[in-house]
Amino acid sequence: MQRVAVINVVGLSKSLLGPSMPRLTRFAEENGSQGFRPAFPAVTCTAQASMLTGECPRGHGIVANGWYDRESAEVRFWKQSNHLVRGEKVWEELRRKNPGFTCAKLFWWYNMYSTADYSMTPRPLYPADGRKVFDIHTHPMEWREEVKGVLGDFPFPAFWGPAAGIASSSWIAKAARWTEDKASPTLSLVYLPHLDYGLQKWGPGVQEMDAELRAIDDVTDDLIDYYESRNVRVLVVSEYGISAVSRPVHLNRLFRDRGWIQVKDELGRETLDAGGSEVFAVADHQVAHVYVRDRSRIGEVRAMLDGVDGVDEVRTAAEMWGDSVATDRAGDLIAISDADAWFTYYYWTDDARAPDFARTVDIHRKPGYDPAELFIDPEVALPKWVVARFLLKKKLGMRGLLELIPLDAGLVRGSHGRDVVDPDERPVILGAASTVETAEDVYREIIRAVAG
Repeated sequence: MQRVAVINVVGLSKSLLGPSMPRLTRFAEENGSQGFRPAFPAVTCTAQASMLTGECPRGHGIVANGWYDRESAEVRFWKQSNHLVRGEKVWEELRRKNPGFTCAKLFWWYNMYSTADYSMTPRPLYPADGRKVFDIHTHPMEWREEVKGVLGDFPFPAFWGPAAGIASSSWIAKAARWTEDKASPTLSLVYLPHLDYGLQKWGPGVQEMDAELRAIDDVTDDLIDYYESRNVRVLVVSEYGISAVSRPVHLNRLFRDRGWIQVKDELGRETLDAGGSEVFAVADHQVAHVYVRDRSRIGEVRAMLDGVDGVDEVRTAAEMWGDSVATDRAGDLIAISDADAWFTYYYWTDDARAPDFARTVDIHRKPGYDPAELFIDPEVALPKWVVARFLLKKKLGMRGLLELIPLDAGLVRGSHGRDVVDPDERPVILGAASTVETAEDVYREIIRAVAG
């Protein structure tokens, strides 16, 4: 067996390699670079599941970063149990064929309760008094305190939100080195999210990205050098490229105009009553799963979507995935935006009535993905004072909302999700020894790499 590390540099594409990423560019030139067709949808959870099972959603069932659970009548985003991913995982096949094989899965998604030998993933604590305490979950469990004892607490604010930045990827890279020193796994899967932040905030090809590209280039190359010094073969991969966008599309507001959305008044704020709505969308970047309660109306809804400015295409899960778990989970219709557009989850028509979580970082309560969480609302005066006051209230045991997130979706300049993109914006794999044409092929390349 050859020991292998797969470093997932999220958002990396051919268009980004060049002067601002000299070290990764050199690695690509020396070891080979290929672009491949994105998974569909081209979002984190689906792409990772495809790469780690060798299946499309028909096999693994991950149709998005979140979807509507019809049984519980709830939208559930960013769940973490690996039991949600169907099919044999790459480490399971390799372990079955190679006695003594071990795998470390570091911050890739669906990381909890998997069959990987070692794992780390972000996981806050939620005490009964309403607090949220930043933390991680590990397997073995004792690793949690051991790795924090060496590296310090995981910098959770740098992992997502307005303060997202290189500190989280740097910590994960150090945790990967710590894991290699401690366990020397046969396969290490390492997730470095840094590029995702700036590319969504500012878009590709802008001056603001130069420093972000250099920062992740340094972190990644230092980790590559470390692995190679220990005779570990390195593959660098990405989940998707990111396209420049300028147009948010508010499907739920259009559905509300037609009387299809039901909202509930909660203390003067509006929440989406998904189970009581005739039609609603679960937005996830450039893809939206549209759920239709009365299936006899699907034709009517599809015709309406076909006429929406910013909608490029409408598909059905059954057309793509047949009778499968993916079709059970997916929307009755799947809308795909134009290349320069993306979908919001917004359903309110008056910002004063927006739900209390809308202006906060709250990835689980929002019924859709919200990239505006990367921004501080420019209308908020003295945001540092707002944060300090919130933290003081928490320290005193008082409750409150940290309302810093804007409701202006027009701030977002980069998105992803489409499987038809410019070749320079496709995800890439660096260091592959064989042809990789799809996300599913990454699975087979990892098998071959470990086989030597």
